Amino acid sequence: MKTCLSLFSLFCFILVLVAFSLRTSAQNYSIDWYKVAGGGGTSTGGVYSLSGTIGQPDASGAMTGGGYSLTGGFWSIIAVVQSPGLPNLIVTRSGNSVIVSWPDTGSYTLQQNGSLPSGSWATSGYTVTTANGTNSVTITSPSGNLFFRLKQ
Repeated sequence: MKTCLSLFSLFCFILVLVAFSLRTSAQNYSIDWYKVAGGGGTSTGGVYSLSGTIGQPDASGAMTGGGYSLTGGFWSIIAVVQSPGLPNLIVTRSGNSVIVSWPDTGSYTLQQNGSLPSGSWATSGYTVTTANGTNSVTITSPSGNLFFRLKQ
């Protein structure tokens, strides 16, 4: 009888332990899919850090949630920061040059920044060319980080 009582107590203890183990608290973040690729590095800003890899371009758009957005694929030489309500900037590569262009639909100023988290925006010093309803600047042999946006 004493052995049965001990086994029953052990069983109840394990049952309670399992029940409390199943109750875990977690944040509302998830990664719905991933891919394995080679290379990579880490980007930091404020209290956030993101480690990533270089791989094939993803066959999807940006992954977004809350106030965050992440676009996968190859790291680019030049990136654009889209300003809501303004025309989209387009970045293309031609040989060893990069072309930043946008529709000629209003009076906009192209601004650039070399350090997105801590730098300040200034009017771009590149010459703006207008042809066929499109404004563009051509940057020959770019180096370092360049971020662009339009300002009205």
